[in-house]
Amino acid sequence: MAYETSTDFSPDRDRVADANASVPIIDVAPLANGDVQARRKVVAAVKQACEHVGFLVITGHGVPEATIRALFSESRAFFARPFEEKMRIKRPAPGVSRGYNRLAGQSLALTRGKQAPPDLMESLGFGPLDTNDDPYWTAGFGPIHGYPNLWPEDMPKLREAVSNYMNAMEALAARLMRVFALALDLDEDFFLVRSDRAVSNMRVNYYPVQERPPEPGQLRAGAHSDYGGFTILKGENAPGGLEVLCRGGEWAAVPLVDDGFVINIGDLLMRWTNDKWVSTLHRVVNPPEELRRNVDRMSVAYFFMPNHDAEVRCLETCIDAQHPARYAPVTAGAHWRGKILASQQIAKAS
Repeated sequence: MAYETSTDFSPDRDRVADANASVPIIDVAPLANGDVQARRKVVAAVKQACEHVGFLVITGHGVPEATIRALFSESRAFFARPFEEKMRIKRPAPGVSRGYNRLAGQSLALTRGKQAPPDLMESLGFGPLDTNDDPYWTAGFGPIHGYPNLWPEDMPKLREAVSNYMNAMEALAARLMRVFALALDLDEDFFLVRSDRAVSNMRVNYYPVQERPPEPGQLRAGAHSDYGGFTILKGENAPGGLEVLCRGGEWAAVPLVDDGFVINIGDLLMRWTNDKWVSTLHRVVNPPEELRRNVDRMSVAYFFMPNHDAEVRCLETCIDAQHPARYAPVTAGAHWRGKILASQQIAKAS
C-alpha cells in the first residue's frame, strides 16, 4: 500500500521552549465545577503554556487512581515475563503501532535525522478499541490506523486495565480539546467534531535497569517530538525522567506530580496552529551512574490523533500578514504516515 506523505518535514524548526520558560502546573478542575471566570483562567494558563513551552502538567483531571494503578500493575507483570513470551505479540511492522517493541528496538533520534544508539526501553502499543466494518476502517488507509490490537491470551486483566485506561484518556482528551479550541478562539467543539472516530494510540514504556553502562549518546529515549495532536503522559517517580529542550540548548526537567498528567503539544497541532503552538523536543535521560543497576521506570503515553481523514489546514486565527500559512492542507492521517515514513527512510539510510 502506497503512503500519501507530506513533503515539508522539518524536524527541528522552532521545537524548543522559550529560554526562561518553565513547565506550569495547572489545576483543570474548574473546567468541570468552576464558574465562568475560573474556567477562563484555566484556558488562559493553557494558552500561555502551549505558546511558550509546549508542555504543561494538569491536576484535578478526574481520572480514578484505581484505573491508573491497575494499568501500571498489569503492565509491569507483562514486562517481567520472559522475552520469548513477550515476543508472541511482537510489533507486526514498523509502521503499525501495535504490540511489543523489544529492548533497544528503536532510536527516536533517527526521526530527526540524528545518528544515535538504540533507546534503552521496551514498549507495548495499542490503538483504537472500537473499530467495525465501515469503509473508514477497512478501505484506503483505514487498516493502518485501525489495525487490530494484540493481546496476551493469558493476561485478561491486562486487556481490561488497558481498555479502562484508554477510555479514561479518551474522556480526558475530549475535555482538553475543548480547552485548546477556546484558547485558539475557535468554536468549543472544533476539534471534537473532527475526532468522533479518532485514531489515537497508546504506548506503555518500560525502562529496565541498566546492567551495562549506556553507549556514548545512548538514552532511555532520544530527543524527539511527538507526531500527533497532543500527548497525555503518566510516569513513575523514579530517577531518569523526562526533559524538554529550551532555547539556548539547555535541557530542563519536567516536574513529576504524583496526581498529575504531563500534557505536551505534538507536531500535528503545531502544524494546525501555523507554528504558533510549539511541539517541543524532549527526551528521557538515564538514571545516575550509581543507580542505573537498581532503578527501573515505567510511563504511559496516550497520543491523541483526530479522525485520519480530518483536514488539517492552518487555522485562520493563527494567520495574519506577518504570519502567512506555512503549511499546505493535509489530512491528519497523511501527516502521521508521512512522519512514520520519514523515520523509516532515515533508519534505512543509517
